[in-house]
Amino acid sequence: MSIITSLLAGLIFGLGLILSGMADPAKVLGFLDVAGAWDPSLGLVMVGAIAVGVVAFALAKRRRRSLLGLNMHLPDNSGIDRRLVGGGVLFGIGWGLAGFCPGPALVALGMGETKAAVFVVSMLIGMGMFELLERRKKAKPSSHPDTNP
Repeated sequence: MSIITSLLAGLIFGLGLILSGMADPAKVLGFLDVAGAWDPSLGLVMVGAIAVGVVAFALAKRRRRSLLGLNMHLPDNSGIDRRLVGGGVLFGIGWGLAGFCPGPALVALGMGETKAAVFVVSMLIGMGMFELLERRKKAKPSSHPDTNP
């Protein structure tokens, strides 16, 4: 049942991205062009998404299990650090250059958008590079002064 529910939720999300214009890079770039021909319409989409998210997370924090009986997996780190800020900056640069973020890029890829294919391949390469760097970092022995003999 959870697979069917996940599929339906993904289809509704994808349809929402298409209807709102988030899967159209020209529309997104128009929203990001605040110094030029700015199109503020996606701001309403984002405000709506934030409002739904705030309510959903507030309700989810009170539960141990989802409505389908599955375990809840909510983030427990609320700190802002260099990695978060750096990731946000990279995300913003990529969004501004391509007009895509990951969800809408996958929807556009499903619609046959060539630019989305380039973006998704680049995104996957970046994710793979991050994973390799993280594995290397974890495999590297710690060099704390109190642990050396």
